[in-house]
Amino acid sequence: MAAVLTIAQQKGGAGKTMLAAHLGVAFAASRRVALLDIDPQKSLARWFALRAARPAGKTLAPLGFSDVSGWRLGAELDRLARDHDLIIIDSAPTIATDARIALRAAALVLVPIQPSPPDLWAAEGTLALAASERRTAHLVFNRASAASRLRQTMAAEIAGRGIPLLANALGNRAGFANAFAQGLGVGEAAPHSLAGAELAALAAEIAGLFA
Repeated sequence: MAAVLTIAQQKGGAGKTMLAAHLGVAFAASRRVALLDIDPQKSLARWFALRAARPAGKTLAPLGFSDVSGWRLGAELDRLARDHDLIIIDSAPTIATDARIALRAAALVLVPIQPSPPDLWAAEGTLALAASERRTAHLVFNRASAASRLRQTMAAEIAGRGIPLLANALGNRAGFANAFAQGLGVGEAAPHSLAGAELAALAAEIAGLFA
């Protein structure tokens, strides 16, 4: 049975879609991975179209993909689960039926936030929904400076509130956006960069949560 990783956040601009793409590529090195885009903006679908249109040459990590949503979502999850080990869902930025189904199916819910109070406030609805569905949710800092005093302050507040926060974070690095714009994961475009190292460390930590 496939594990489901749902990436959810109500606030726009948190990097939800980019995180789904980069993690999908990272995990595809050792698992059969499918990406499922249920965000109405369909940014992950556009990234996957760029990837599919790339000229033959460098072998890319194999990824399944679907953007089925609405009343067909439950059946689509069942279909993807038959042929994949991991399904990564880019969820809609709302607390609606599709988001509830995506969280209910998840073995792990990942909530990306920039280290700022508005992002943490926006995450509260997603965390509450995950709790109502009895699903484990972890925050992850995205576009975060390691030396930022605000990041340290936010990490302390999150710990004080008893909310799980992943130890690894992604910095505000151009490598993530540059790879995404080419239909690639940063592990394919620049595996030895700082961005590549950060993504690999984050993927390893997440993989440990599925063990």
